[in-house]
Amino acid sequence: MSESQQAEAPRTPTKRGGGDPATRGRTTIADGVVEKIAGLAARDVLGVHAMGSGLARTLGAVRDRVPGGGRSATATRGVKAEVGEVQTALDLEIVVDYGVAIADVARSVRENVISAVERMTGLEVVEVNIAVSDVKLPDEADEEEESETRLH
Repeated sequence: MSESQQAEAPRTPTKRGGGDPATRGRTTIADGVVEKIAGLAARDVLGVHAMGSGLARTLGAVRDRVPGGGRSATATRGVKAEVGEVQTALDLEIVVDYGVAIADVARSVRENVISAVERMTGLEVVEVNIAVSDVKLPDEADEEEESETRLH
């Protein structure tokens, strides 16, 4: 067979494996991943001042100052996720700004969190429970700012 005949011979691509590549293996998503996504999505909502209870925010501010304390704790503060194979459920604790309609803020948080988590993970969000633990008054100093001045 000459070189020109070899070049013209149709080549059949070698097919390895079987079925759709998307079905070959498992993807697992850690609770912390869902918690980060939900925490960031909740913080994006107008009227959400902070996430977590007062104590959790104070301890978080101290932890952020410690080398190696990491910012990831800030992203997940006030969020607890239970992640299954195809579904997830979330509990959020938020602090709202004074003067906002709490029901409207909670609805917006729920919608934003569900949208972000489902879009990024492909998991079905079966519930988002929201606990409003405090209201930030306009003349109140943030606990993070207070702890900042005490830790020098």
